[in-house]
Amino acid sequence: MITLLQHAQHHATAWVVVIVAAIVAATIDVRTRRLPNALTGPLLLAGLIWSAAFGAGVLDGVAGTLTAGLPFFLFWLLRGYGAGDAKMMMALGAWVGAAGGTVVLLCVALAGGVVALGYAVARRQLLSTAGNMLVTMSGAVFLFRGGGRFRDRQDAIPRYAGKEGIPYGAAIALGTALAATLVWVKPW
Repeated sequence: MITLLQHAQHHATAWVVVIVAAIVAATIDVRTRRLPNALTGPLLLAGLIWSAAFGAGVLDGVAGTLTAGLPFFLFWLLRGYGAGDAKMMMALGAWVGAAGGTVVLLCVALAGGVVALGYAVARRQLLSTAGNMLVTMSGAVFLFRGGGRFRDRQDAIPRYAGKEGIPYGAAIALGTALAATLVWVKPW
C-alpha cells in the first residue's frame, strides 16, 4: 500500500519531470521553431506509464492528456499552433493527470497570451497579430460548420504558425512553472 508520503513524493517527481521537459522543449523551440517527436513521443508514453504505476492510474493520465492537449490539437486544426505544441501539452498532461493538466492548460494559456502580447509589441505588430487572432478564431466556425471536405476547409484558413510565429515552447515552459508553483505553494 502506498503511503501518503510516497504519494506526495511521486506527485513532486512528476512535476519536476514536466518542468524540466518544458524547459528543454522551450530551448529547442526557440532555437529550431519546432518541438520534435523524439521529445514529445517518449515523454507522453513515459507519462502514461508513470500515471499507471505511481499516479492516480492510467485513466487519470489519459484524462490529463486530453485535458491539456485537446485544446491545442483543436488550435492545430485551425492552424494557429503547431502539432508539436499539442503533443507537448498532451505529454505534460499525462504526467500530472486531469487536475494538474487543467492547471497547466490554464497557466500555459495565460503565459501564452502574455508572451504573444510581448512578442507583438516588440516587433511592432500588435494590430496585425490581433487581426490574425480574429481570422483564426473565426476560422473555427468555418472549419467545423462549413460545407465540403474537411481538408479543403482547413486549407482555406491562413497559416500563422511557423518561422514567423511565436516559439510557443517558451510559453509552455513559463505556464508549466506557474502551474507547479500554484499546485505546490497554493497562494489562495
